Amino acid sequence: MHGEEVKSFLRFLTQAPTAWHAVEALCGRLSAAGWQRVDEGAHWELTPGGRYYVTRNGSSLIAFALPKSVPENFMIAAAHSDSPTFKIKAVPELEAVGHYTRLDTEPYGGMIMSTWLDRPLSVAGRLVVRDGARFSTRLVSCRRDLCVIPNVAIHMNRDVNAGYSWKPNIDLLPLWGSRDASGGFLRAVAEEAGVDADAVAGYDLYLVNRVPGCVWGVEEAYLSAGRLDDLECAWSLVEAIADSQAQGHVNVCCVFDNEEVGSGTRQGADSTFLSGTLSRVAAGLGCDGEEAARLLAGSMMVSADNAHATHPNHPEYSDPVNRVWMNEGVVIKHNARQKYCTDAVSSAIYSEICRRADVPVQHYANRSDLPGGGTLGNISGSHVSIPAIDIGLAQLAMHSAWETAGALDLPMLVRAMKTWYATGLSLQADGDYALS
Repeated sequence: MHGEEVKSFLRFLTQAPTAWHAVEALCGRLSAAGWQRVDEGAHWELTPGGRYYVTRNGSSLIAFALPKSVPENFMIAAAHSDSPTFKIKAVPELEAVGHYTRLDTEPYGGMIMSTWLDRPLSVAGRLVVRDGARFSTRLVSCRRDLCVIPNVAIHMNRDVNAGYSWKPNIDLLPLWGSRDASGGFLRAVAEEAGVDADAVAGYDLYLVNRVPGCVWGVEEAYLSAGRLDDLECAWSLVEAIADSQAQGHVNVCCVFDNEEVGSGTRQGADSTFLSGTLSRVAAGLGCDGEEAARLLAGSMMVSADNAHATHPNHPEYSDPVNRVWMNEGVVIKHNARQKYCTDAVSSAIYSEICRRADVPVQHYANRSDLPGGGTLGNISGSHVSIPAIDIGLAQLAMHSAWETAGALDLPMLVRAMKTWYATGLSLQADGDYALS
């Protein structure tokens, strides 16, 4: 049932254990399609009809395709590159009862903690390598399983099936090796990266689940993997824009880091990365302040982050009618408290985009007494204040170490986003738009 897009996405997931690896792989996809890299710290020479991308911190990405004529607006879409996991602390090792060496970790993002126990884990991230007075970044992804977070046997913890509360500083520390492994963590990771441990001046390293994603079910209707939230959307947006040619507007694709911890970093959605990039694009096209403001006023953003599918065992957690299902199309998300940025205008316009793409639309809202998580849509909107919509694909077990989504939904999102980038949007008056 699944096609080449699903296979390609699963291959991407194996290349993307961390946000840095994800952005590196997405940049590779753009480069292969003929996009040109520009650096924030360099002068930009932009050419009408050109396609460019820029990164920040190596973990966030903005790609933009310019039309050959004066643009009408920006057609923007955004997702995020990070997922919940455990970060390894600066002093990485802990002795245990004189016989074991553990890793000292802390949770990154909100996660279903129990799903990380009793599974083989590895380490990935980035190293900062010193060469004289120069410091450079080297990505590392250890190609073998290195640790396990072990459960306590039920014979010793009789309450484990009765709502046990996991303590990150006790229950969730991974076993790295015997006492003889003490002092060897940095050396082992540096060896995987092909550098001398003495040259490592710093690191950002995380625990990762290396198990490859799979398609499963009697109808091969489902796909499961780690990091579906939100790499499924990030991959789909880049796949949609990669071969696009902007016509009458600037196509923009953003992949931000740190959404799972609030986006308040220089590479997060709550930063100047997008606003600064759009300003430089407008200037590169010869637009003055007045013209740049006009371009922005007629623009719109799609914030893409997965949604909660109705659970087969617990449908009571979903709204009675505003509930969604895997393999039944793109989800538009609504929230009265503005956890999602959708309004009537953006919902109507994106629904029409999906109709043109022959993609079904579902509408999601939280059960009214269960507050949900937010996304980057409204956070980004505090800096780039344009109409926006929150969408995603339905999935189960969000923030688990192993998540599940519909195998049919992924190509539908790619198709909808290709139509988004190919559609002209014209602001006629405040709240009044025309599509071409």
